[in-house]
Amino acid sequence: MSEQATSYTCPNCGGSMHFDAALGKLRCDYCDSVFTVEEVQKAFAAKNEKGEEKGKAAEKAAQAGEDWGGNVRTFHCESCGAELVADETTVSMTCPYCGNPAVLVGKFANVRKPDYVIPFRLQKEQAVEKLRQYYRGKKLLPGSFARDNQVKKIQGIYVPFWLFSGNVDADVAFEGQNSETHREGDFEVTRTAHYDIRRSGNVAFSRIPVDGSSRMTDDLMDSVEPYDYRQLKTFAYEYLPGYAADKYDVEAQDCAKRADLRAANSAVEEMRNTVSGYQEVIERSRSTRVHRAKPEYAMMPVWMLHSKWNGKDFCFAMNGETGKMTGNLPVSVGKAVAWFSGIMAVCTLILEFLLSLLSDDGDGDNLLIALIFGMVVAGITIAVMVSQMKPVAAATEAGGYIDKGKTRLQVREDHYTHTTETRVRVESDDHHGPGGPGGHRG
Repeated sequence: MSEQATSYTCPNCGGSMHFDAALGKLRCDYCDSVFTVEEVQKAFAAKNEKGEEKGKAAEKAAQAGEDWGGNVRTFHCESCGAELVADETTVSMTCPYCGNPAVLVGKFANVRKPDYVIPFRLQKEQAVEKLRQYYRGKKLLPGSFARDNQVKKIQGIYVPFWLFSGNVDADVAFEGQNSETHREGDFEVTRTAHYDIRRSGNVAFSRIPVDGSSRMTDDLMDSVEPYDYRQLKTFAYEYLPGYAADKYDVEAQDCAKRADLRAANSAVEEMRNTVSGYQEVIERSRSTRVHRAKPEYAMMPVWMLHSKWNGKDFCFAMNGETGKMTGNLPVSVGKAVAWFSGIMAVCTLILEFLLSLLSDDGDGDNLLIALIFGMVVAGITIAVMVSQMKPVAAATEAGGYIDKGKTRLQVREDHYTHTTETRVRVESDDHHGPGGPGGHRG
């Protein structure tokens, strides 16, 4: 027995509809009529209830063994009658036979239904253009990648996210240092005052997102943040037609550790931001305790763009609400070597010229110093350029989700402890003229 796949048909002509990201409404694919989500909900309330009942019956049948086995289920397309096959996490799909969007409402019959959804705001064409813009300005990108690379697959998908709110008790110990250096005879003396610093407080967080799909790469999903939560809508199936959608297959408790880590790190950073008046601040110890509220469940819009170049697959993701694009790009070794050589040569020549004006030392010493300097500058520059090509990274902080209005600093203590002193012998100024140190009086 297969589950029922609900298609949202136009109340005017009966044609299939999809959610139009630009309008924020559902549009008919045939007569071009436009309806708000609320209007479609009213028109199809009875149909949705019927679909959920069928979904429950189908789920029971599947549990009895009337499925394809494993994680595969069959679905019945209302528009053309085709029997479709999809895995158990698929919530929304397009029928490959008639092309009509289908929402598998029965998928939420026995699992938690999403609390919220952020609708798509950007369309497929905008995602492709954003990818082209993403290539621009990348100096180390192989020329053939931007020229020959083709987007082989692009799909708008609602990704399941758990949203974690709560607060963190943070108690952090720092060491503060202030130094001053002066000359005493043949010695350069540095005195450093040391301070014990303690900060303790409670930092509140609101809706740290963690994706709940095992099919999505965590660091890629982290990298398309942030979302604008002002656009959160109460979840409704009517936002799904025209896009793929998955339900979660990673439980909230299994995602909580990632949210806790981000919250704890940012709580410590908030404590660090209250420390001032020191030349150097070193963290010595930390103690954090995370208190979580019940997690919320939301569907977030993501455009996934897959491309192939030189036999390798590249995956890019764009936030379907804000347009933020991310994805790792290939690095041209030839371009990297050329940039390194050029930067090193320019820096070496400039520094060697300056040293020759300021120093009487031999040219060999000047060249060696300038060459080392050039290599260091070139190495740092190339490292920065490569990092721009590899922006995908797991999030370790959650500063953007701090609720400043509820954050409290409870302990603020700074105590001087001791002073250390270092002495370094320096060259005497015996070469000064008459009257100076080591000189002759007339």
